[in-house]
Amino acid sequence: MIRKWIILALAAVLLFMNTPQKTEAVSVSAQSAILIEQDSGRVIYEKDAHTVRRIASITKIMTAILAIESGKLDRQVKVSENAARTEGSAIYLKPGEKIKLEDLTYGLMLRSGNDSAAAIAEYVGGSLDGFAYLMNQKAEEIGMKNTHFANPHGLDDHENHHSTAYDMAILTRYAMNNEIYRKIAGTKVHRAPNPNESWERVWHNKNRLLTDLYEYCTGGKTGYTKRAKRTLVTTASKKGLDLIAVTLNGPDDWNDHIQMYESTFGYYKLVEVLPEGKIEGVKSKVYKNKLYLEHPVYYPVTKKEEKLLNVKYQLLKPRKEWKDSTQVPNIVGKAIIYFDEKPVKELPVHFEKTEKKEENSFFKLFKSIFTSIIGLDKNG
Repeated sequence: MIRKWIILALAAVLLFMNTPQKTEAVSVSAQSAILIEQDSGRVIYEKDAHTVRRIASITKIMTAILAIESGKLDRQVKVSENAARTEGSAIYLKPGEKIKLEDLTYGLMLRSGNDSAAAIAEYVGGSLDGFAYLMNQKAEEIGMKNTHFANPHGLDDHENHHSTAYDMAILTRYAMNNEIYRKIAGTKVHRAPNPNESWERVWHNKNRLLTDLYEYCTGGKTGYTKRAKRTLVTTASKKGLDLIAVTLNGPDDWNDHIQMYESTFGYYKLVEVLPEGKIEGVKSKVYKNKLYLEHPVYYPVTKKEEKLLNVKYQLLKPRKEWKDSTQVPNIVGKAIIYFDEKPVKELPVHFEKTEKKEENSFFKLFKSIFTSIIGLDKNG
């Protein structure tokens, strides 16, 4: 009898060891949290992710991307007295000094300079209010539905300055598609000229996940005010899996992010749902061997979830007037990727007009040979 119980206990231990511990089991200190995958946007973990809260200095992700998208990073910005006197964390700008917009953006992201945020806002938006308008315009454009920006830095000087963990993940996903933003957010140390002193400015990134706590961290932004408490956005990458984590009011945010990342990296992988190139198995005579996808599609899943992925095609019905391939549209439908019977991504299906292209190229070649033989020049 004892032997039987020992065998059952060992079996239970082995079963537990071989059962993946899902991300849903993560417990974070933050009031709101979310973890998404960059490419697909899939939400892998969330906790009150749509609750509206104050966000502090992670506001500056929006300020940074607007500075970058202005196309003026190489321009000199004259710092106003109003910007130089902005309260809170600073890069200690002096009224009247001139500094490149690029360096202001590094000071904004690495040192969380509120003075830098104000200087950027005045230069790019014409005023703090003008820049706030641009911030909200961009927020609406990229789908941040529960966000309102009232300043460029996140200070608690406006009651209507707020967002959600989900919206900040959307913003970060958008920003991370910009190469310049990725470089700035992932920089550990930046040096900038200092015209008022004999030494240059040296800024070390405040994001400890990036600098010393987590080797897979690729960037992010810290934040804190008395009302918002600790807020944090970070990004991480491992084995081709790019993740975004956001926590709002998280007293143990460094560990919150590491826990979310480790749980996901341990049990999720990117699966190629559709390869780029020719689509096989098409029976239509018009479409057979002519349809292709321009890009592959990947989706993050656990091993058990792979069977939940499915692809369906919606194609235009071939028409009688499509007498040859040149009359067929370039895009003839779409591929829809489903996960757990829900559509998660669509991409266009292209038609390859090979026959007519080859015919055209043949006659062009024949014509060029013929005209060279009879001695005609470009003007006839």
